[in-house]
Amino acid sequence: MNKQIDVVRKTRRAILNLISDMSTEELNQVPAGFNNNIIWNIAHLVAAQDNIFYVKSGHPLKNISQEYFDAYKPGSKPEGSVSSNEIERIKALLFSSLDHLESDFDQNLFSNYPAWTTRYGVDIESANDGLILLPFHEGLHFGYMMAQKRVIRGQKQEI
Repeated sequence: MNKQIDVVRKTRRAILNLISDMSTEELNQVPAGFNNNIIWNIAHLVAAQDNIFYVKSGHPLKNISQEYFDAYKPGSKPEGSVSSNEIERIKALLFSSLDHLESDFDQNLFSNYPAWTTRYGVDIESANDGLILLPFHEGLHFGYMMAQKRVIRGQKQEI
């Protein structure tokens, strides 16, 4: 198993643990000081993963529809509430999409991967570089989700 994909799986399990006691309303709430919500961040992880690997390499979206991608791509924001059924679908995609990614890596699907630079100034020159970027991106959004939950629940940040 690829180490970076394993790290992402563990991070995604931690995300599910973080939200396990949250209601649909809480997951949809945009906390003060934020321009998105927790469920948007979770769904964005899947959209970003498809973008980094499939879209960037010239393949069609693998795990999601164009409508889903457009709703959760970088620069988007929540446009309404996500139902509890859709939340469950998003949670399932967290792991099924990683299974597809791992299989596609094993089949060398990303052999013609073009170079690009992230908005963070990181040069990505291969799909393997994308796998290095993915845990960073996941951690960034996990941090946002932890902060959002604290604001939603009215908890003070521990130092």
